[in-house]
Amino acid sequence: MARSTNARRPATLASLAAELGVSRTTVSNAYNRPDQLSPELRKRVLDTARRLGYPGPDPVARSLRTRKAGAVGLLLTENLSYAFRDPGALGFLEGLAVACEDAGHGLLLIPASPEREDVASVHRAGVDGFVVYSVPDDDPHLAAVLERPVPVVICDQPRLDQVDWVGPDDESAVKVLAEHLIGLGHRRIGVSCMRLARGRNDDVASVHRQANASFHVQRSRLTALAAAFSEAGVDWSRVPVVERFDHTTEMGASAAAQLLEMDPEITAIICTSDILGLGALEEARRRGLRVPDDLTITGFDGIAEAERVGLTTVRQPVLEKGRAAGRLLLDTSEPGRPRDVVLETRLLTGTTAAPPRAAEERWFGP
Repeated sequence: MARSTNARRPATLASLAAELGVSRTTVSNAYNRPDQLSPELRKRVLDTARRLGYPGPDPVARSLRTRKAGAVGLLLTENLSYAFRDPGALGFLEGLAVACEDAGHGLLLIPASPEREDVASVHRAGVDGFVVYSVPDDDPHLAAVLERPVPVVICDQPRLDQVDWVGPDDESAVKVLAEHLIGLGHRRIGVSCMRLARGRNDDVASVHRQANASFHVQRSRLTALAAAFSEAGVDWSRVPVVERFDHTTEMGASAAAQLLEMDPEITAIICTSDILGLGALEEARRRGLRVPDDLTITGFDGIAEAERVGLTTVRQPVLEKGRAAGRLLLDTSEPGRPRDVVLETRLLTGTTAAPPRAAEERWFGP
């Protein structure tokens, strides 16, 4: 069937301006610079636009003209759902969203699955800059971001010369935690850590793998633990360290189970995140172990659930981390000068750490 030749053609900026008897700049300002018009004139423009079916300026054409997208890209090293599932990532996302909102910018989430190397999403992202959230040193998505001629802020990892960075001093924070456990008398320990590289390894992490981890936050935390316990007379090469690729409480429980099977006499499990620590608590309960009487368990991050159950941990300000990253990215007052924002951390002693059980005490494990 032939289309009717009487179909109404959609209104354009020019036809709307003619209908109102104003300039095209006036119409454009009604959408893009409302402060330039009186409230009455802006209302008349918008009302007439609705009546004529004018959809507003084309955002793609506008971004081509201004070379501004009005959005910040957040590069995640996980699948998209991780940002809404993981408490630490969720707090960071909230802080970043607040910073973007304050600056009148949108936020575009760009997932970078650790098991895929397709960087097309980075190349086609229409953003004015990138916040990179915790990716490994060798991540191809990070390399693609750094090729773009836009500002970049990295959060947590990696730390690169000439790139703005936000995060805590992981080595110092973990050193405080380690000294606390050493002071309690723990020497026979096991470690549950997050993934150390892009390749999956749900098993023991050798000393070599620890030292060459491409996720430098985990590398820094393990380095700090090794230094502190070695100074206390512990042979770090004999300390069982197990790694989990997926960051879930289930993986934390399985890591704790593996550690206890490798050495049933360990007195403390040090987890490099609260999520892993919460999983370790579940495994301890499943085995009938008393925490902290039979087993000390610690975490890192200070998420709400960890604090609720009294997990001994290190608190880092995840919401402030996101807010600081957004502000740093959108602050153009010092172009070309790399800046670091080091966030304060605090040891929360909680109720899951105590001196190790005496050898003569009965162990209520299986």
